[in-house]
Amino acid sequence: MAMSREEIFENVRETLVDALAVEPDEVTEDATLTGDLGAESIDFLDIVFRLEKSFNIKIPRGELFPDDLLNNPEYVENGKFTSQGLERIKGAMPHADFTDFENDPDVNKMTDLFTVKTLINYIESKVA
Repeated sequence: MAMSREEIFENVRETLVDALAVEPDEVTEDATLTGDLGAESIDFLDIVFRLEKSFNIKIPRGELFPDDLLNNPEYVENGKFTSQGLERIKGAMPHADFTDFENDPDVNKMTDLFTVKTLINYIESKVA
């Protein structure tokens, strides 16, 4: 039987509380992993590992958190994603909300795309 979105959220919340040592009430759908929950780059590996274990899924490297876009001059110019880069990242992250990011595709704001909701959307697509 497929998990409900609420069950996925609760499981993701528990994973993030354990991985990042945050309080459960801090883990809201709109919380960003880095800005709001204090995740650092090394934490992303731990989060992926914990999600794989918790949901019994495989998360291929770069699928949840693309890591091959920032150093490509076709995708990034003057610290911002080019239109081609924006299309590439949107294709790589169909589970993320790009509404605000499209207005200012600054590479430094890319971490704002990694929200709890992004994780839930991703997991929901994997377990469906």
